[in-house]
Amino acid sequence: MRRVLTALVLAPLIVAVIAWGPQWAFLAVLAAVALLCFYEYSGIVAGYGIPKPGPVGYAAGLILLLAGHEPTLLLTLVTLIALSVTLAMDDLSKSLPRAGALMLGVLYVFGSWRCAIFLRARSPWWLLFALALNWIADSAAYYVGRAWGRHRMAPSVSPKKSWEGAAASLLASILFAVIYLPRLIPTVAVSLAIALGAAGNVAGQLGDLAESALKRGAGIKDSGTMLPGHGGWLDRVDSALFAIPVIYWILSWRGL
Repeated sequence: MRRVLTALVLAPLIVAVIAWGPQWAFLAVLAAVALLCFYEYSGIVAGYGIPKPGPVGYAAGLILLLAGHEPTLLLTLVTLIALSVTLAMDDLSKSLPRAGALMLGVLYVFGSWRCAIFLRARSPWWLLFALALNWIADSAAYYVGRAWGRHRMAPSVSPKKSWEGAAASLLASILFAVIYLPRLIPTVAVSLAIALGAAGNVAGQLGDLAESALKRGAGIKDSGTMLPGHGGWLDRVDSALFAIPVIYWILSWRGL
């Protein structure tokens, strides 16, 4: 019940900001969510015995998220910043893991959300599609998996996930894409809607498993406790962080 109530509170707010909010409000909300995700990611990093990225990580992430410069230059600068931070460490044996963790977190969190800005620039309905696709997919996997899940998908990573839940998630995503896209974005053919629904779902399920692997390696169950019934912000958006760049890439590849 807490899971449903949390979604009922957050979903209308997110839809309103994305679909009708001014650009500054959208960017402010996006930056806040990205910072919360990075904060929880930093906690996961600490579970590995690696120093947290710290303020430099947050600053580098916001630069990558909001700066309007060419991405290759930004990524290069973030990499150099990550390496420079290690110069102040007393234990240089952890310099490479710290630089790697900082760079991974900035790209994983802020880089993925930067793609959300590009999606919204095409149309707010594209970004809402990418987000709603994973909300619906997660719900289908959760409830079908609880009721009929028998064959475990990745027991060493996420023991409760089942192939039955994964199949329900995929079917729900494709059905949603076929209903949503031709109506709100009429230029999208049904065949492309099916492809986008399937690709976004597979990417989202990989994102869910990837975050589960990070948490399991750190010895923690949830990335945070801010969202009742869901855990942390990173737990809630782990699928979207993988799906949004994939959907954006497909649209760019197709010239849409």
